[in-house]
Amino acid sequence: MPDIHVPKLDGHGGGKSIFKLILEVSLIGVGVFLGLAGEQWRERAHQRELAEQSLRRFKLEITANRKAIADVKDYHAERLKELTVYFKTKPADRGKVAVRITRGLNPAFIEHSAWDLAIATQSLGYIDADLGVLLSSIYNNQQAYLAEGSALLQAMFINPPTINGDTFLADMLTFYSDAELFEPRLIRLYDDAVQRIDKTLSR
Repeated sequence: MPDIHVPKLDGHGGGKSIFKLILEVSLIGVGVFLGLAGEQWRERAHQRELAEQSLRRFKLEITANRKAIADVKDYHAERLKELTVYFKTKPADRGKVAVRITRGLNPAFIEHSAWDLAIATQSLGYIDADLGVLLSSIYNNQQAYLAEGSALLQAMFINPPTINGDTFLADMLTFYSDAELFEPRLIRLYDDAVQRIDKTLSR
């Protein structure tokens, strides 16, 4: 009858097997951890890239919008002064008051495509929260400002100046009065935003 040899499970041999098992499990765990850490790093890098791209687009658009408003602000202020004098004058004497609409209504045309794209790509969530609030305030103010211009254009069709000049001029007075509030506020917000965007991008 052949001899049957049973492997000895002494402490030395068994210890090696357990050590190898622990080592393999540890290596697998480290590999998984490093893989997850690498994925998180790539995701954060992607988020930073999206945020930086959005901020650069915001800076370009805000700079252009600031110029558009600055180019018409003084004209609007001058027309507001003339219209204020006009309506403080007695109706019989208003024909003697000059209201020089030399450049028409001349509203500022401002863009909001950078904001729309940031919403679509969800990149606003990767921007500093305080800066995000400032940008939101800018675009909310812009929307209200544009609504004033749209209301004036609608008023032109309802009350054409050829039919009722005073009513049309009163609508213009309302628009320029609101513009005097919105335009300086927007310029301040633009300047603040550009400064903070530059500071964020320089980090």
